[in-house]
Amino acid sequence: MVYVVAVLCAAEILTMTGVSTFAALLPLLRDEWHATNTVAGAVGGAFFAGYMLAVPVLVSLTDRIAARRVYVGACAALSLGALAFAWARAPAGAMLAHAVLGAGLAGTYMPGLKELSDRVSGPRKSRAIAFYTSTFGLGSSLSLWMAGAVQPRAGWRAAFVCAAAGPLLAAVLVLAALPARAMEAAETTHRGRFGVVLRNRAIAGYIIGYAAHCWELFAIRSWIVAFLSFAAGAAPLSPPTIAAIVNLLGPPASISGNEIASGRRVRTVRWLMVTGAALACLTGLLARSGAAIAIGILSVYVLAIMSDSAALTAGLIEVSPPDARGTAMAVYSFFGFAGALMGPITFGALLDAGGGAASHRAWMLAFAGVAAVSVCGVAALRQDSRGTPARRGPATR
Repeated sequence: MVYVVAVLCAAEILTMTGVSTFAALLPLLRDEWHATNTVAGAVGGAFFAGYMLAVPVLVSLTDRIAARRVYVGACAALSLGALAFAWARAPAGAMLAHAVLGAGLAGTYMPGLKELSDRVSGPRKSRAIAFYTSTFGLGSSLSLWMAGAVQPRAGWRAAFVCAAAGPLLAAVLVLAALPARAMEAAETTHRGRFGVVLRNRAIAGYIIGYAAHCWELFAIRSWIVAFLSFAAGAAPLSPPTIAAIVNLLGPPASISGNEIASGRRVRTVRWLMVTGAALACLTGLLARSGAAIAIGILSVYVLAIMSDSAALTAGLIEVSPPDARGTAMAVYSFFGFAGALMGPITFGALLDAGGGAASHRAWMLAFAGVAAVSVCGVAALRQDSRGTPARRGPATR
């Protein structure tokens, strides 16, 4: 088990070298393109639009063909998207390139988790899932750090070119280290699998909770460097470097949150989401209180956001029928990244509505917006998690 988890975690980190490059360079590119915060948010959101469009096809496909094959093909898309962004001349071209990057991540993140859940069994599966999902934060930190390190020396285009190398290395690692395995015969038709997932209210509760989680998480990840430029511009480290360090808090928070949630998953996730909403408002309120305070409260807020990530995903896999698990993960990812698409765009729009990124009031308004979404996710999770449990045996046709 340890070997499989280690390989897939390492590969996942490598696939993400271009995922946060735009977020790291957002203030620079916004100024170079003379774009509004709303347009900058739309470029960030295009990544999630690409993910959202690709994920139902690519992840549900893993119920019929080996997830490993989907994963390797998607690595190529990630590299192509990063190279295309390097040659973007305006927001429109950047949006298309970012959408390709998002589609590539759709074919690596959840298919990688599907490959892990197919190869690992028993009581340690939940912990393995937590370790895997926590690598998202490590990959995001690596991407932020790389962009911040390369851009001052070679320019922002070179940062995207360098980011294209990671997914290719990930593909080589997966092909070399994970031997092909036979697919188990599916007992449910493709249409039947979607029916099982959509009728299961336990699954629906996790899907809605994840959508709210992703809205909040990716709004913050997309705008974290811009926020640090506003709130902690006088800090000794650059905003991308601070953002990379803050993002490193995500993996231990995600793993710990999953451990705490064991046996009382829904109740714990609700509590964590409410805490995150309160911290969002506090982060906006204290943005002008000095670099140390702003970084400190932001760090605690990131801990709260990430603490429910693995708990939600592990909960979904626990209640999903084995022969429809890939489809359940596809629907889960689709709605999650629909939230991720809206998060950066609405955050930027609220900044513009509040007076722009130089206004403290605008940041308070934007953070209050993500807090409201988190609270709505708590309400939906409470309502939809009372349904009947998922069927554990084969579904009827």
